[in-house]
Amino acid sequence: MSVSKALPDQSEALAVLERILQEGFATGNDAIVDEVCAPDVIEHQFGLAGSGAEAIAQIKRAIRDVHAMMPDVVYTIEDSVTHGDTVWARGRARGTATGPFFGPPSGAPIDIHLFEVARVVDGRIVEHWGCPDRFAVLAQTGALARLSN
Repeated sequence: MSVSKALPDQSEALAVLERILQEGFATGNDAIVDEVCAPDVIEHQFGLAGSGAEAIAQIKRAIRDVHAMMPDVVYTIEDSVTHGDTVWARGRARGTATGPFFGPPSGAPIDIHLFEVARVVDGRIVEHWGCPDRFAVLAQTGALARLSN
């Protein structure tokens, strides 16, 4: 007799990932991190890497920083795949650089690609890998040109 393990709701992982994007990064509400991230979350994204309280502080800082630079940011998930407790998502972030970013606000339109992977257990992110197109942000805001001079 085989015993099968019940898989989590396939949409739960995507819904949690969308919450942190829509209710956190898009609004600047860093308190969402306490709701959607496990206290021992492991963050792998460059610049945010860490675990537990360190990772939570880094994620909250990132939410504040992104929102300060681009307060009108809109996140769109364009494609996703969920397997078990893990979701892979491809999306975009679009907005206007009305806040400072490696210099004064440029007012430039921003359109970057995002690749996200999150493991979600009991409705909370326990591990995350993110790959926003930071080079595109540097180029689109004019920061790349300022840094290369």
